[in-house]
Amino acid sequence: MTDARNPFPYPLPGRGRTRLARDRYAVHRPAPAGAARLGDREVRAAVVGGGIAGLTAATALAERGVAVDLLERREVLGGRVGGWPTRLADGTSVTMSRGFHAFFRQYYNLRNLLRRIDPALSMLTPLPDYPLWHSGGARDSFARVPRTPPWSVLGFTALSPTFTPSGLAGMNPRAALPLLDVRVPEVHERLDGVSAAEFLDSIGFPEPARHLAFEVFSRSFFADPRELSAAELALMFHIYFLGSAEGLLFDVPDDPFPAALWDPLAARLERLGARVRTGTAVELVRPERDGFTVVTADGRGPGAERGERYDAVVLAVDGAGLRAVVGNSPGLGGPGWRASVGRLREAPPFLVSRYWLGRPVAADRPGFLGTSGYGPLDNVSVLERWEGEAARWAARTGGSVVELHAYAVDPGADRAAVQRAALAELARVYPETAGAPVVDERHEWRQDCPLFATGTWRDRPGVRTGHPRLVLAGDLVRTTLPVALMERAATTGFEAANALLATWGVRGHPLLTVPRRGRSAPLRLLASALGG
Repeated sequence: MTDARNPFPYPLPGRGRTRLARDRYAVHRPAPAGAARLGDREVRAAVVGGGIAGLTAATALAERGVAVDLLERREVLGGRVGGWPTRLADGTSVTMSRGFHAFFRQYYNLRNLLRRIDPALSMLTPLPDYPLWHSGGARDSFARVPRTPPWSVLGFTALSPTFTPSGLAGMNPRAALPLLDVRVPEVHERLDGVSAAEFLDSIGFPEPARHLAFEVFSRSFFADPRELSAAELALMFHIYFLGSAEGLLFDVPDDPFPAALWDPLAARLERLGARVRTGTAVELVRPERDGFTVVTADGRGPGAERGERYDAVVLAVDGAGLRAVVGNSPGLGGPGWRASVGRLREAPPFLVSRYWLGRPVAADRPGFLGTSGYGPLDNVSVLERWEGEAARWAARTGGSVVELHAYAVDPGADRAAVQRAALAELARVYPETAGAPVVDERHEWRQDCPLFATGTWRDRPGVRTGHPRLVLAGDLVRTTLPVALMERAATTGFEAANALLATWGVRGHPLLTVPRRGRSAPLRLLASALGG
């Protein structure tokens, strides 16, 4: 049951929407109207992909009475936020993953998905700061920066050593106007044809500020700023800084992703009647007159000789997976849509290195640190600062569990050399790690994140495909809502479920987002005045 103060269909701690969003300008998008549930009708849906988007879509459908099969080709759920067991050289069983993820407080729809398993979100713990270090000595912090625009940008500029009077004097304020009043989706029409690097060049930010305040963000898309669309950079600036009063501080799960998030969510799905099938790779989807046949890689659907019949399908897979399924399914979609799927590209490779060190990192080091100018090293995490599993290992051994990320690595680079260079840079950042005994190490190289390249926004496929009961979800999917990264995956998962539910006359799910345009009236007026 919902009310005006809590429009979301699950209990919340305390009362009122303030528990969902600190920002009073956060936009509640009501659930599409319809019946509360399917009732006696039997409707079956296949959700292909068990990452955030697929888990969201499966949850949203199952809650309305749809019989859902969640089909994930890997043995674990969570997609790029997944984890799997491994055994260290000292005999300890631990969980390895694809790396650190920040759960920002403006990730409303992702957090509302997680409230299904814990209304208080007690599995998330706040980190006290988001520090940024440049090898030249510049240091930035968000701990004391006000969260509410326009004071956030004024406070950051006043507190940051990277914004010097001489540097500010060299800026071109008119070129920066799009950052003051980002409007979605208009920002894509305005800036998608320009690269993030070109856009930053036109503004003339002081070089240290550019590295720390902007390029660190652009690389969080796993892309080189010379390839990333300036519209995506401006949208990110809006979501995290000027368009939201939630601030740039964030939370992290207090245990590995499977235990903290996905195992409980999978258990809830099964209680709702869904079938969660890991290790089940979908090979093709064949449209039929009254639905679809889904065939898995072994030639069978779950429980049928030549595929399983469904009334609807959600494709919530990464770019390579989507291209493969569509390529194997000649009857799926029209030629224009199929061509747009074929043109999807991945960002360059990235590295996640995790070290179990026999000596501790200094106690005053931050749990997470963004870096610039340290060779391939983009950030450092000291996992025992927040993750229970790592903390238990560190307490027992007297060591530390440290994770290093390197984004947008040259595809032709010597990977072993990149791993060595990142570890050497760690010793520059935290000198006490130099020569620390390595109990064990794991290195994950991946290239499966979407590239939001210059000029590609309009060409990207959206949630709807042209067939009313075939929909897409994921962070690669185009949406007109102001969301990015994990929040885009969760939001499009809800949008995909809502699109299907509408075809059966069933009520959808509400959404909550940061404002679709610049949140601060003074900044909008300033942008209008300077823009003439």
